[in-house]
Amino acid sequence: QIQLAESGGGLVQAGDSLRLSCTTSGSNFSLYIMGWFRRAPGKQREFVSAINRDGVGTEYEDSVKGRFTIARDNVENTVYLQMNSLKPEDTAVYYCAARFGSQMLTGTNNFYYWGQGTQVTVSS
Repeated sequence: QIQLAESGGGLVQAGDSLRLSCTTSGSNFSLYIMGWFRRAPGKQREFVSAINRDGVGTEYEDSVKGRFTIARDNVENTVYLQMNSLKPEDTAVYYCAARFGSQMLTGTNNFYYWGQGTQVTVSS
């Protein structure tokens, strides 16, 4: 079973950048679709981005397109989320998630393994 651990969150100002990392262990990382989700205060967890097993195919939620970039390193067993031009509305707890298999699905219910989350706070 794959284990996930996020890092890289913090407090930044609007317009700044952050890079989140999610290190994994316990299973063959290259067999999993990897995703990033977030939960803002008072809201449900929502999809942010996903990447397929070989790192070629990606998906993004509309509000982050052009600002966020997902990437993975199948040697280091790590997935990244580069976040640029951050906005206050990006404030949330960010979660890394994994889905076993090759089908690229982005719904929260399609990901079965989750990290504990890392807080991102963007001040105006």
